[in-house]
Amino acid sequence: MHDFWNQVIFSNPLKTYIIVAATILFVIILKRFISRLIARLIFRFVRRMGSGLDKSAFVDLVVGPIGTFLVVFVSVSSIEKLHFPAALEFDIYEVQSKTIIHALAIIIIVISFIWLLLRLVDFVALILRQKTRGSGGPRDIQMVVFLRDFLKAIIGIIGFLMILDSAFQVDVTRILASLGLAGAAVALAAKESIENLIASFIIFFDKPFTAGDVLKVNNISGTVEKIGLRSTRIRTDQKTYVTVPNKQMVDSIVDNLSLRTQRKGELRLELSLSTSALLLDKLVQGITALLKKDKVENSTAYLDNITGTAFLVSVDYFTSPITQDEFNGIKQQVNLDTLRLLESLKIEIAGASTDIRLTASAVTDSSDGKTPAGPNPSGLRS
Repeated sequence: MHDFWNQVIFSNPLKTYIIVAATILFVIILKRFISRLIARLIFRFVRRMGSGLDKSAFVDLVVGPIGTFLVVFVSVSSIEKLHFPAALEFDIYEVQSKTIIHALAIIIIVISFIWLLLRLVDFVALILRQKTRGSGGPRDIQMVVFLRDFLKAIIGIIGFLMILDSAFQVDVTRILASLGLAGAAVALAAKESIENLIASFIIFFDKPFTAGDVLKVNNISGTVEKIGLRSTRIRTDQKTYVTVPNKQMVDSIVDNLSLRTQRKGELRLELSLSTSALLLDKLVQGITALLKKDKVENSTAYLDNITGTAFLVSVDYFTSPITQDEFNGIKQQVNLDTLRLLESLKIEIAGASTDIRLTASAVTDSSDGKTPAGPNPSGLRS
């Protein structure tokens, strides 16, 4: 029996294979229990960030990555106790098979660990979003989302450098040092991307707008749906989806329509010169009276100018920051009421009626020197 356990298969005793397989199988069976236990231990430290944290949400987020990382780490550590079989040694482009398998194992460990860190970042972002919903606003929530994406990008870069250093034996410090020499060229090539990244930080810290705001920028009007690291996505009034680089959002004049305190409506009337001063006064008073509506906060109506073709009456009114549909309804009602008032006062719009007078030119008969009967240009009788 002793000889059976000591049988050498692929350069390793049989009992060593059984111990390694039993260890891996033990971890796989108890993976969920162990990962939940570790998640609860981690939660004891995380809950210091604030009260009212959802323990089940944290466990659901990290239990999968913890279990995967645990199985991968134990499996790789156990398999490393085995001697690499000589029968499996071969070269691929002057790289030994043992080195390739070792690199793959390290890559898997690093990826599973980075996955765990990304889930922890998601949970921290979830905590901060819950806090901002209670004490902050949409701008703070958008800031949390931005920082979450930024941290994920940094962790991804660190994971990539770890793979280069551990799996491929690349001198990362030399790469970072060489980046100082190539930094100018890279910065020049990625000039716009770097500018957009910096502009995204300016947007999130200066907070000129946030997701959900209605903006007008570069002849584009619409609602901001997302602010990313490189660009801002806007849903236009025509329901199209426009992507605007963050640099343009910072450099351009942005009109944040969501932050306005009032909506302005205006009406310009050009009235006939036959309108008397008394009727003009009644018209201005009537328009002032009809503008006293519930959602109209202040208004002005006045005789703006007198020209050679018309009397100009200007009407300006301001409503509360209501929706576009409500504003359109008020604007339509004001226009209709003004038309009814013009009809009741029998005031005509300039150019509504035009008199055309035709006159015949005088024609003289050359034979007798008499002018035919009819009107002449001077209006005098011959």
